[in-house]
Amino acid sequence: MTITATRIPVALPARTLLACGAVSGPLYFLTTFVQAAVRNGFDLTKHPASMLSNGDAGWIQVTNFLVTGVLMLAGAIGLGRTLAPGRGSTWGPRLLGVFGVSLLFAAVFKADPGNGFPAGSGQATISTAGVLHMAAGSIGFLSLIVATFVFASRFSREGHRGWAVYSRATGIAFFASFAGISSGNANAPVMLAFWATVMLAWGWVTAVILRSAR
Repeated sequence: MTITATRIPVALPARTLLACGAVSGPLYFLTTFVQAAVRNGFDLTKHPASMLSNGDAGWIQVTNFLVTGVLMLAGAIGLGRTLAPGRGSTWGPRLLGVFGVSLLFAAVFKADPGNGFPAGSGQATISTAGVLHMAAGSIGFLSLIVATFVFASRFSREGHRGWAVYSRATGIAFFASFAGISSGNANAPVMLAFWATVMLAWGWVTAVILRSAR
């Protein structure tokens, strides 16, 4: 008699997926700020986080993008499973999933070095990988911005006015700083504002996921 083993696929519980999404933001910024503090030549007033992918220690930021991208995708799937049917229940998680995928692309296609980082580099040059990196980042950030308004509409419809205001304010602030840095006038105030609003937006993602987990 021959006994055949049958594998039965087991889906991860929604809470586990949501937990992955909730830790993605804190993990990303902890890893990024530690690097920003110790890597020679990196300046928060001049350089975006993606430039940390360059140099001998660039593999750390590349890994950071990969890990947090996968975690963000898991969180988006968890949201899709837990949100009650209604406004934003489909496109909200999908948009956050696009943001997660953009992080994976950011790992594969590195930002161009320049503006003094890594230490000793000169004026930034534009490569194909750099263009693809910027395209992926733009799509990911815009998806995250749209997600804030999608969830704001959902919260407003459900009568959660505070969450609706929080979501819209996050989207507006992030869009303003993204427009500022995209204009090419990335002086110190614009760059610092961009860092702050990226943290604000990812903090919003964490808050929304934790709210859903409860």
